[in-house]
Amino acid sequence: MDTKQLTDALERLFDEEGERIVFWNDPEKEFLNFFEGQLFSPLANVEVVRLDQIGGLEAKLRIEQEQPNTRFLLYSPAEEPEFEKDWLLDVRLYSRSFRADRASIILDELKLNNQHLRGHVADRRKFFDNKDRLAKLKGLTTPDDNEGDLDRKMLAVVTKADQPELFNIIRTLFHAFTDESELDIRQPPAVWEQIAKFELDKSFWQMVKVAFGYEEETPSLGNFLTRLLVTDYAQHLKSELPGSLLHLQLPATGRANTVVCLAQWRDSSSRAASYDLLSEQVAASIHLSEHLHDLEIDALIDAMTFLDVEKAICRGLRDRVESTPDTINVDDVQEIAGRRSNGHWVSPSVQGAPHIFRKALRAVYEALVAAADFFNLRNQHQDGFEFDTASAMYRAYEQDLFRFDQLYRHFCEAADTAEAHSFDVLKNLREQVEAAYVNWYITQMSLAWGKFVDRDLLSSWKIAEVPNQQQFFARHVQPRLKESDKRKAFVIISDAFRYEAAEELARQLNGQYRFEAELSSQLGVLPSYTRLGMASLLPHKSLSYNAKGDVLCDGRPTMSSDQRSEILAPLEGIVVKADTLLGMKKREGRELVGGHRVVYAYHDRIDSTGDDRKSEGETFEAVRRTIGELCDLVRHAINSLNFNYVVVTADHGFLFTETPPGETDKSKLSDTPPGTVVAKKRYLIGHNLGNSEEAWHGDTKTTAGADGGMEFWVPKGANRFHFMGGARFIHGGAMPQEICVPVLTVRHRKDEKTRERTKEKTVTVHLLGTKHRITTPRHRFEFIQMEPVSERVKSATYKVAVYEANEPVTNIEKISFDSTSDNMEDRKRSVTLVLQDRKYDKKTKYRLVLRDADTDIERQSVDIIIDRAFTDDF
Repeated sequence: MDTKQLTDALERLFDEEGERIVFWNDPEKEFLNFFEGQLFSPLANVEVVRLDQIGGLEAKLRIEQEQPNTRFLLYSPAEEPEFEKDWLLDVRLYSRSFRADRASIILDELKLNNQHLRGHVADRRKFFDNKDRLAKLKGLTTPDDNEGDLDRKMLAVVTKADQPELFNIIRTLFHAFTDESELDIRQPPAVWEQIAKFELDKSFWQMVKVAFGYEEETPSLGNFLTRLLVTDYAQHLKSELPGSLLHLQLPATGRANTVVCLAQWRDSSSRAASYDLLSEQVAASIHLSEHLHDLEIDALIDAMTFLDVEKAICRGLRDRVESTPDTINVDDVQEIAGRRSNGHWVSPSVQGAPHIFRKALRAVYEALVAAADFFNLRNQHQDGFEFDTASAMYRAYEQDLFRFDQLYRHFCEAADTAEAHSFDVLKNLREQVEAAYVNWYITQMSLAWGKFVDRDLLSSWKIAEVPNQQQFFARHVQPRLKESDKRKAFVIISDAFRYEAAEELARQLNGQYRFEAELSSQLGVLPSYTRLGMASLLPHKSLSYNAKGDVLCDGRPTMSSDQRSEILAPLEGIVVKADTLLGMKKREGRELVGGHRVVYAYHDRIDSTGDDRKSEGETFEAVRRTIGELCDLVRHAINSLNFNYVVVTADHGFLFTETPPGETDKSKLSDTPPGTVVAKKRYLIGHNLGNSEEAWHGDTKTTAGADGGMEFWVPKGANRFHFMGGARFIHGGAMPQEICVPVLTVRHRKDEKTRERTKEKTVTVHLLGTKHRITTPRHRFEFIQMEPVSERVKSATYKVAVYEANEPVTNIEKISFDSTSDNMEDRKRSVTLVLQDRKYDKKTKYRLVLRDADTDIERQSVDIIIDRAFTDDF
């Protein structure tokens, strides 16, 4: 050791740590020549005293009485004297000792109290050859660290672990496998060579043995990983572990720590990706999939260890839905899907590897729930649809039957997502749902509704207490403008936006602060096509047709935006395109609509997508995007453009099926009748058309209030006249999906009472019981969701664990509070946590913590006592 190192070490004691007296005993006389040869650089304001040259009593008097404020370095080329012979014992007890060998210098720099660690530090000299490693270790050590603590913290430095904690070090080591060019758990990662080089490998395996019970003649990271994963799987499996895997289970003493360690790994935002990759490799190596075929869902429901388990549960739940459509237990399906959707392999909040399965599996569960809900709804109407009046059936569609169309759309959307990621687990179920929707629901609706069209509606196109579409402006816009000269109205017309989609939009908007959305409907014009529907929504005293089939408002054309703007101009109105308005900055938008009392914003995604043969298969995706875009447009109109009254409506709805129609879906016409003006696949209009067995015949004066003598034919039920130009997406006919046109009124409420009523909140969750004490390795906590989920009371998903300070001492589990039930018993949820196998002090503060699953923000905590003393004794 050179003089600079000596000087630096001593200056640290005197200057940084403020010592006044430092003893330096040098029994080997290694540094005697430093003093005698004056090689030792003097320390500023420190007086050096040679204890071999003056007596102890003289030194004592000098230190304590003659120079009580002077700093002294007391050097002796001998061992410390025995207590009874040491004149300076009392001084030594309140002073510091210094040793100049390298190990002692390191101990001193690390501020370690235990001098017995000198030999241990000497054995680890290769580690300390690097100043950066020493500096990083210095930030981790505490004065009372022992050999094990020091090795663990050195491992943390070498592996670059986030914390010097064994589980963290293990996760970091496993994560290092994925840094290699080829993933192979049989070959240790590069960092292991460093661990072996610094002779920390034996210490690591000893720590692992103590914590997990893992012990092999030739231990390896790959074998250890395999046994951890198999043990975690076995701990959650509600069945016997296959005989071929039994030997891989870790001893009972290490199983609790296994569960905790792997749960924390899966929850790690920085390490979860490696868990996905490595667990998949281990599953393949132990041929796990071969053992899963005969296991029921109930046996696997708690296991999150392997992706293959998730796939098996998906298949099992699919089989259950497929095999029991007539007796479906929808609550059971929702419970399983909800539970697994919060888990590692499905939850969108997991920061795992971005492989195809996470999104695809979530879509599968969503599809299974939608299918179960669809079958359950069908079972409630298994005898078909019988109503006494058209009004009763129309109201039933508004209140309940629309859900068939909505659930079908949800199922198809989710199934499309799964298939887009090469996941075809839903193939047979898709055929089953399609058959139920097309062959049962659409057929039954056609028969039931067709009776009323034939008997009543063609001659009097009215539903009791339901306004007709051509009354839209008079009922929803004009009264608003008459309230005051300052009143304004913002109207959004989305082409082919049908009622079931509007119901979903209403729920979204009612979750917005200070928004109140109210959904009603209007009886759409017939034929239900764009030109007639759009014209009927404009202000007018009369509608009429010209000879070409164009629709006129008070004799004025209505086809283009400019023509519609001219009609709105006398009312200080303007026509805009929705996408143009959304693309503008707030200032630009205000300048465009400023000074106008009425804005008609036209949106067209669904119709433009569905009416094109090339894109009609993307109809449901277009509906999903439309809901989002209309939600944005409503918010923009209210929050940026200063409108507080918005109405969302449509020109017509639509029918859509995933499978193309067959010949039985065609109303065969040998030729269009004389007098035809416009002929489309779902309607034709003209003069003096006469009757047809293949179609419903009516006049637009009755069904739209339009003059001009224009008559129409529309195919009966859900049929088409022809299939040209695409035939899966259709409108123009008289089915409820086409003519039950939504009217969604959105108001911006500013009064205090409404402000409070429209505030969003997350469900309140309470932990049941008092004085929570954990006395066993596993503990079950029960929670209750205090209110049902609604439009303004949002569900919550939390990560739950017991913590000491900021470190979890249990596994981390996800739990969702999303019940819509009014029954409190239905809103109870429970979670079982496993304690890390270690010492606990019942006087230490532990907390049960609930953190937001998406943001990781702590939302709630409850003090917990961990008292394992009694059970540990036995």
